[in-house]
Amino acid sequence: MRPDVDAVVVGSGPNGLFAAVALASAGWRVLVLEAADRPGGGLRTEEVTLPGFRHDICSTAHPMAMASPAFRATDLAREGLAFAQPELPVAHPLSLGRSAVLHRDVATTAAGLGLDGPRWSRVMGALAGDADRMLAGVLDPTRLPPHEPLWTLAFGATGLWPAAWVDRLALRAEPARALLAGSAAHSMLDLSSVLTTGVGALLLALGHSHGWPFAVGGSQSIADALVARIASLGGEVRCGHRVQSMADVPAARAVLFDVTPRQLLAITGDRLTGRYRRRLERWRYGAGSFKVDWALDAPVPWTDPQLADAGIVHIGGPSEEVIAAERTVARGRIPDRPFVLFAQATIADPSRAPTGQHTGWGYCHVPHGSTVDMTTAIEAQVERFAPGFRDRIIGRHIMGPAALEAHNANEIGGDIGGGSSDWRQLAARPILSTAPWATPDPRIFLCSASTLPGGGVHGMCGWNAARTVLDRLG
Repeated sequence: MRPDVDAVVVGSGPNGLFAAVALASAGWRVLVLEAADRPGGGLRTEEVTLPGFRHDICSTAHPMAMASPAFRATDLAREGLAFAQPELPVAHPLSLGRSAVLHRDVATTAAGLGLDGPRWSRVMGALAGDADRMLAGVLDPTRLPPHEPLWTLAFGATGLWPAAWVDRLALRAEPARALLAGSAAHSMLDLSSVLTTGVGALLLALGHSHGWPFAVGGSQSIADALVARIASLGGEVRCGHRVQSMADVPAARAVLFDVTPRQLLAITGDRLTGRYRRRLERWRYGAGSFKVDWALDAPVPWTDPQLADAGIVHIGGPSEEVIAAERTVARGRIPDRPFVLFAQATIADPSRAPTGQHTGWGYCHVPHGSTVDMTTAIEAQVERFAPGFRDRIIGRHIMGPAALEAHNANEIGGDIGGGSSDWRQLAARPILSTAPWATPDPRIFLCSASTLPGGGVHGMCGWNAARTVLDRLG
């Protein structure tokens, strides 16, 4: 008998939804199954503190979305998706009243970096000028046009260096060091690890070329736009349907899983065997996250007025403090002064809070599965550069690693990236292959952040998985 659908996608995170869009656009009948009561995975926005305050539960600023080939090909503006840009993409307070600031303009940024200004203009100007090509090489390395590999290799040779080495050997002043260290820390790795400079340089270049915008109304708006596109193409997203085994999946030509390796093995049972199964069993999950959302009755009282215009504030003091904090986490311990990623989305998108009030979004890295309450440490770091911050708090919502995993099953142990992205698991994600989204079973595919190119809201894991399905099954 002919199956009811051509493809089933298990999980409705950004990668699962983009996979569904790509397949539905090719004429396939697609069904997305989601265990939660709403789609989105890491793209969820909820009123978790007080009524009228909309908080992004996981991802919030979206620099990669603006340049992602999947986003560009899909053009979700037709479904009403809009992005709001803060005046400054990123800032990093160094001391009371003094900060390193990333402007959209390369020259303006360089002018504030002292001795490192000329080098910043030369290197970051070149990267920002070719940001789309650079991101295509990073997000879609298996399908590069013939003229692109050498350019991507050149970027890789620069980005290969550990950020801690570049901080010590190549940069001469603290502002540039802090901007690099804070952005490189998004890797959730010890900054003495290879490739961390690449993470930082990529995000900084995107800040110049595309900004670090927020989705108007919250990150949920991205998921809602994708669901609307799937429906317009004849597909369906069905929530409240938990898949625990293949018996819970309708018959289809292809099944794509937006899950991590541990979940894939549990669901597929003995269908995946041999070397592939052993590789998934050895998959390593990375550091966890501890997150706090705040409802604020007024803007954050930063001592440096520039910070009031920054969508993202990297809080950790000088670069050496950031490097030390991330190294402590990598060694399985809790830092006294954690590096905090702080977002103030309402400066760009005031629709997320009642008039005159604001939201705060902040998290720090902790050892995988940590049970330590980091609320006081996180708020102390904000208060360090914004005395009186605690007095502005009228609501608070806390999520440690266990709560994050309970909300989104892919965030195992609080790991928001689908597994560590060190060089071993980035080169082989989850296996070393030109088609890492395929499995030994010709009907089963993996499309989560545990595949190339890894974590972030860019949709390319799902987009590439769907193209692999189309290449193999027609």
